[in-house]
Amino acid sequence: MNRLRVLCPDAAHGLVDRVLAVLHDESGAVHVVRLRGAAVDPPGDVVEADIAREAVDEVLDALRDLGCADRGGMVLETLDTVVSAAADRAEEATPGEGVDAVVWDELLARTGQQARLSVTFVVMLTIACLLGAIGVVTNSPVTVVGAMVLGPEFGPLAALAVAVVRRDGLLARTAGLALAAGFAIALVVTALAAAVADGVELIPDDTLINLSGVEFVYQVGAFSLVIALLAGIAGMVALIAGEGSGVLVGVFISVTTVPAAGFAAVAAVLADWPRAASSLLQLVVNVVGIVLAGVIVLLLVRTSRRRRGVPESLPARSAGG
Repeated sequence: MNRLRVLCPDAAHGLVDRVLAVLHDESGAVHVVRLRGAAVDPPGDVVEADIAREAVDEVLDALRDLGCADRGGMVLETLDTVVSAAADRAEEATPGEGVDAVVWDELLARTGQQARLSVTFVVMLTIACLLGAIGVVTNSPVTVVGAMVLGPEFGPLAALAVAVVRRDGLLARTAGLALAAGFAIALVVTALAAAVADGVELIPDDTLINLSGVEFVYQVGAFSLVIALLAGIAGMVALIAGEGSGVLVGVFISVTTVPAAGFAAVAAVLADWPRAASSLLQLVVNVVGIVLAGVIVLLLVRTSRRRRGVPESLPARSAGG
């Protein structure tokens, strides 16, 4: 279940009655509460309701058509536990399963926040690339896996998939900038660190000779794209369902993005151009695979929604959350 709070300003005459009518007609909405005069800025009423997740998208679309997003505001939050017979009946009366339902506003807000180029994103990506480079240079698969877990790149990749499906140019530019600038900075820092390490002879001369445990970082194999596609599907499904971080961590471990970028910088510093090029190709294959998988999942979800006769509208300010 999700809780929806709608602000209905007094200036929007009759808005609160129309909001109540929408909720009354929706079988998935229960526990409807009207708080008269509870809103202060702007002054007006507040309407709250608990809604089965399968019905949330339809309700938000209907309320957006009434102008609730422009005149007042809507806030949606997830309820972990609802003990109510009425809520149980509402979920049973709403077609589909809540775990499979896509709330586009929620998805756009979440990916929009994760797609921004921020200091935190760049720092985490840079540290992950450094760890990945160290893991390959020291032939330590454990360190490479740690770099995979630490990498924050799945957020912008998922945002790119959402942007493609929703034709959201702003979100696509935001996510693309985060990925391009983030990886560029991480690669430069990793290359500088590798040059310093090589200068003080921290990198042995035979470092690139025996990499038997970490070849997957730079070797593009027949299953590279397949793994990226499967990981992208799992990650997008987990994102849609609002699953915990455990699933996404498993996705991160499956794909070779950050370690490939880190090792590409090291290989370039050591003038091993074939391995540097192969690592960058591995990075590109995984990035393309994840985004493509996300697009496929979202297209299937949207097609399924249209078959149920549910119209779609494009939420505003997606990239800004």
